[in-house]
Amino acid sequence: MNRTVPDILAAHPGAGRDALIPLLQEVQEAEGYISRAAVAELGTHLDLPASRIYGVATFYNQFRFQPLGRYHVQVCRGTACHVKGSLGVFAAIKRTLKIEDGETSRDGLFSLEVVSCLGACGLAPLVAVNGQVHGEVTPESVVEILRRYRREGAVA
Repeated sequence: MNRTVPDILAAHPGAGRDALIPLLQEVQEAEGYISRAAVAELGTHLDLPASRIYGVATFYNQFRFQPLGRYHVQVCRGTACHVKGSLGVFAAIKRTLKIEDGETSRDGLFSLEVVSCLGACGLAPLVAVNGQVHGEVTPESVVEILRRYRREGAVA
């Protein structure tokens, strides 16, 4: 069952400002991100201005304000990946997809996120696409990986 923002808020009658973070988490879990409409509804429910809600939500990097793309690309920037060249891989991804960290491509196919560690340091540098880890990537190989996903997405 897909929960809606009104469903979530109805489950928390009389919630106060201290409920903001848990409510943001529930909304994001239900919608995949925090929409403008959700911020407005939260503001009304909690008697908070939208600026306050955005202020809290932007402080924590767990919250997104755009839906994830069909292919969620995570680039590891942990120490091992950094040493092995993840900055160049990240630059190649940004150039290829024409998006920055935290953004989703216009066609909705890709979203990009920098993460601290993907947990497979021996395969550095790493990129994960929808949880599938690609190890020992280079700027050149990551472009080909993205092309494969783009072709797959165009067919589906």
